[in-house]
Amino acid sequence: MTQARRGGGPTESPPVGTFLANLSPTARDALTRAGRRQVYPAGTALFHQGDPSRHVVLIGEGWVKVTSYSRQGWEALLAIRGPGDILGELSAVDGRPRLATVSGLTRVTATVLTAEQLQDCLTAWPEIALSLLRHLASSLREADNRRVEYGSSNGDSRLVVLLVELLEKHGVPSPEGVVLDLPLTQQDLAASVGTSREVVARTLRVLRQRDVLLTRRRQIVVVQPDLLRSLAGSVSMSTSKP
Repeated sequence: MTQARRGGGPTESPPVGTFLANLSPTARDALTRAGRRQVYPAGTALFHQGDPSRHVVLIGEGWVKVTSYSRQGWEALLAIRGPGDILGELSAVDGRPRLATVSGLTRVTATVLTAEQLQDCLTAWPEIALSLLRHLASSLREADNRRVEYGSSNGDSRLVVLLVELLEKHGVPSPEGVVLDLPLTQQDLAASVGTSREVVARTLRVLRQRDVLLTRRRQIVVVQPDLLRSLAGSVSMSTSKP
């Protein structure tokens, strides 16, 4: 069960590149104060695909995964979102059902606004409206780039590209390298790049053998970030048996 209380979310600076990071502290505070604080335990669904709800969620702490399911039951991991990100904005703007399911990878602390509260903020604060527009444009570019990637590379290469994206957005420096401390399973990674769990397992094994990374339970340590980036920029990195 989720827990809620009145009041705005945290106002400390969110990670660079996120929706909230593009706002001034004053606008960010106004937006978070307009909503209510909500705590979601790990594993809780914030939205379900097809839901008619229209509220938005601003993540203060924690991580979620965004997944979509086809009519045949095939699952696609669309994105990983964390502190500073906004969720559910499309339904708040156009009033249509949710396109994806959002569930917590960890415990999530967030600010929840109704569609009406968001629209009031957009009217009163042009910079919030501009930040949302930039966010939507960035999401569209990301989706277009992913479609191009799917059509021009194999599952092995797409996984390496995904690992670099996670490295850049969510990596935490450590004495061993850069830690990706997101509780993603091999099936989650497979769903994200449109391949099988077997391909993911094989690719991770090859990367371990090349001393590019270490794998632990729900954790990846990139030992050689520059080499991983180089592999991601290669034309192909097939790990299939000849």
